[in-house]
Amino acid sequence: MAEAKVLVDNNKKIKKLIEVKGWWKMKWAIIGAVVVLMVAVSLTVKHDRDHKSCHCSQDSRKYTGIVGDCCCDYETMDTINEAVLHPLLQELVKTSFFRYFKVKLWCECPFWPDDGMCELRDCSVCECPEDEFPEPFKKAMLYGLPSDDLKCQEGNQQDVVDRTLDSKAFTGWIEADNPWTHDDETDNREMTYVNLQLNPERYTGYTGASARRIWVAIYSENCPKYTSGEICPEKRVLYKLISGLHSSISIHVASDCLLDETKNLWGSNLELMYDRVFRFPDHVRNLYFTFMFVLRAVEKEATYLEQAEYDTGNLEEDLKAHSLMRQLVYNPKLQAACPLPFDEAKLWQGQSGPELKLEIQKNFKNISALMDCVGCEKCRLWGKLQVLGLGTALKILFSVDGKNQQNQPLQLQRNEVIALVNLLHRLSESVKLVQDIGPSVEQTMEGFRSSPPQQETRVWQRIRQAVCINQSSLADTLIPFFKALKRTL
Repeated sequence: MAEAKVLVDNNKKIKKLIEVKGWWKMKWAIIGAVVVLMVAVSLTVKHDRDHKSCHCSQDSRKYTGIVGDCCCDYETMDTINEAVLHPLLQELVKTSFFRYFKVKLWCECPFWPDDGMCELRDCSVCECPEDEFPEPFKKAMLYGLPSDDLKCQEGNQQDVVDRTLDSKAFTGWIEADNPWTHDDETDNREMTYVNLQLNPERYTGYTGASARRIWVAIYSENCPKYTSGEICPEKRVLYKLISGLHSSISIHVASDCLLDETKNLWGSNLELMYDRVFRFPDHVRNLYFTFMFVLRAVEKEATYLEQAEYDTGNLEEDLKAHSLMRQLVYNPKLQAACPLPFDEAKLWQGQSGPELKLEIQKNFKNISALMDCVGCEKCRLWGKLQVLGLGTALKILFSVDGKNQQNQPLQLQRNEVIALVNLLHRLSESVKLVQDIGPSVEQTMEGFRSSPPQQETRVWQRIRQAVCINQSSLADTLIPFFKALKRTL
C-alpha cells in the first residue's frame, strides 16, 4: 500500500509539472517520471530484499538446460552464437551473393479477396535496377540435371546415383521446385531482385485486422497450438518452427521501430518486445528451437554449401563469401560444442510416417501461400524469404529420408541457399537480442507487477499520461536507467 501511495502522489505532482508549456518543462517532466520509477522500484527492491534474501544468490539465467526437442542446451547456444555464428553470419549476408534475393512481390491472395498493398512509406520495397544485381544471376540455370531427368529419377530409384559417394556434392545451381513451398521457383515471370541490405526487416506500420488475419490463418488452420501429450512429435515440430519464426519477426519489428515519424527517429520499443515475446517463455523457447533446427540443416549440407559456387562476377567478394561459408560449416568450436543441434532421424517413424509427412508438407505449403496475402510489401518480402528459408531447411532434413531414400540427390536452388542463410542470420540476431537485453527488460517489467500480467501496463499508462510522450520514446529514454537498475535487482 505504501508503494502504491508513493506512486500515486508522485504521479499527481508530475501532472502538475506538465501543465507548464515548453520544451524545457517537458524535459523536467521526463526526469520526474524517472524519479517516480526509481522510488517505486527502490521500495520494491527493499521489500524483496527484506523478504527474499536468498533471491540474489540464484542464477539470473531464465533459460537453462536442454532446449526442448533438441540436443544442445541454452547456455551452449548463447555462447557459440555470440562467439562464432553471429559474427560470421553478419559478414556473410553482406556479401554480394547473399545480398540479392529473387522474389515475386505482386501475387493474388489465393484464400480471400486482396486488401490491396499498404501505402505507408516504410511498407514499400526498393527494387534493384537491372544493372545492379550480379550478371551471373541473370543467366538461365543450365547446370545440373534436366527437369525431365529429375522426374525420371523420382520414379526409378534404382537409377539414382548416391550423392554421398560423390566427392563433389555440388554440381551447379539448378532450377528445381521446392516441395515444401507454394511459389514455383522455376517460374521467373514477374520475379524481381531485391537488395536486402537496402530493405531491412523492421517496423512498417502494418498492423490491424489484415495483419492479424494472416497469423490467425497460419495457426488455426495449419499448425494449431498443441497440448502436452495430445499431438505427435512431427506436428509439434511444425508448430514450434512457426512460433519461433513469429517470435523472431516480432523481435526485429520491436528492435527497429519508428519512434517519431516527423523526425524519422528509429529505436527499440521495449514494451512491444516484452508484450509480444518476453512475456511468454514458450515464445522464447520456440525461437531457440527454430534457430537450432535451421542450424542443423546448414550443418547437414556442409559439403554441398562448402563446394557451392558463389559467383557474382566480383572475384574478391566471391572468395570472401566462400571463405566465410567454409568457416561457418566447418567451425571446430561449433562442432565441438553442439555437433547435432536437432536429430531429424527420430521423426516419421511407423507405418503412418509417409502420410503424416505429406499432411505436414501440405500445411507448410499453405503457410507459404499465405505470404501472398500479406498487405505490406516489405513484410511480404521478408515473409517470403524466411518461409522459403524454413522450407529449404525442411527440404534438407526431411525430403531426403536417410532410411528409405538414401540415394536421392539433393538439389538446391541459388535462391534457396540465399534464403536459408539469411533466415539463419535473422534467427541468430534474435537469439543474441534475447541474450543481451532480454533479462533486463523482463526483470524491469516484472518488477512493476503486483499480479501478472496487468501491473506493468498500468505503470506505463500512468507514466505516459504524466509526461505526455510516446511510449516508445519513453522506453528508449529509460534504457540507461534499466541497465543500472538490473545491477540492483
